[in-house]
Amino acid sequence: MGVTKEQVESTLKSKLDPSHLEVVDTSGGCGASFAIEIVSEQFEGKRLLERHRLVNAALEEEMKEIHALSIKKAVTPAQWKQQQETQQSTLAA
Repeated sequence: MGVTKEQVESTLKSKLDPSHLEVVDTSGGCGASFAIEIVSEQFEGKRLLERHRLVNAALEEEMKEIHALSIKKAVTPAQWKQQQETQQSTLAA
């Protein structure tokens, strides 16, 4: 049995305390592949590579069974807010 979406969410919530988290099982249910969008204050002052390393480190145990992890977004709350505002203004135009 592979890793579940709920396991990934639970681990990331406990270790990175995200204000937004979206986990999608892209493996068709076998738990081998996930796409993640995460917003955390712990990313503040860190470069993208460092943020990805934080996510991978948080999922160290789960990564033993996950074959593919796509981190779609790893941003700070301020960056997330700005992206949401930009998206809203684009939709309104």
